[in-house]
Amino acid sequence: MTDAERALLIDELLCKEYGAPFIPFSYRDPVSELVGSLLSHRTKNAVTRSAYQRLQEELPTWEEVIDAPTDRVERAIAAVTYPEVKAPRIQAALRNVRERREGVLSLDFLADLSVREARDWLEVIPGVGAKTSAAVLSFSRLRMPALVVDIHHQRVAQRLEIVPPKASLEKSATILQDYIPPEWDGQRVYDSHQGFMRHGQRVCHWRSPDCHRCVIREYCPYPAGD
Repeated sequence: MTDAERALLIDELLCKEYGAPFIPFSYRDPVSELVGSLLSHRTKNAVTRSAYQRLQEELPTWEEVIDAPTDRVERAIAAVTYPEVKAPRIQAALRNVRERREGVLSLDFLADLSVREARDWLEVIPGVGAKTSAAVLSFSRLRMPALVVDIHHQRVAQRLEIVPPKASLEKSATILQDYIPPEWDGQRVYDSHQGFMRHGQRVCHWRSPDCHRCVIREYCPYPAGD
């Protein structure tokens, strides 16, 4: 069995275990999802949501965020990790989009590109890497088949030897995206991410994984207790 075949088999088992198809948690436009994703780096989801809401209350449009003094943006997002870094980064990212789109602050055009083309366009923006570009395409209303790979997803894939043990998050994302069948739509790719992520959060912990209740134990080279 090839790594790709193992990955898809495991994917099916995890989707079944955790109840796919999963209801998307966001219906934002892609620019708003870009801001939310930049806020979320190294920050818990609940804190990110609170900071995003506060930013929208303080500065209701993204044009206002661009034009506001950076310290005002920083105060609005103070709850997140490293607000002093994220405030200017968000403003710069929004400016980048507006300038490259000749004054139009929108990313809806990405729907007309391939996933690879759309990710390449986004990853020109300073601070936007593989995880953020995929999140903008997958989690926004675009629902494009871009695979988001977070640390939980990566950890499961590495323990299963689907990706190399020392692969970076970006390299892991590239490998796992290549396993995705071309006929999968955005919902199916979203389900794949959710299945792996939930397994990493609930069972395949960084320390002391609960191997005794792992539904993919037979496919793991190093299950605890064996």
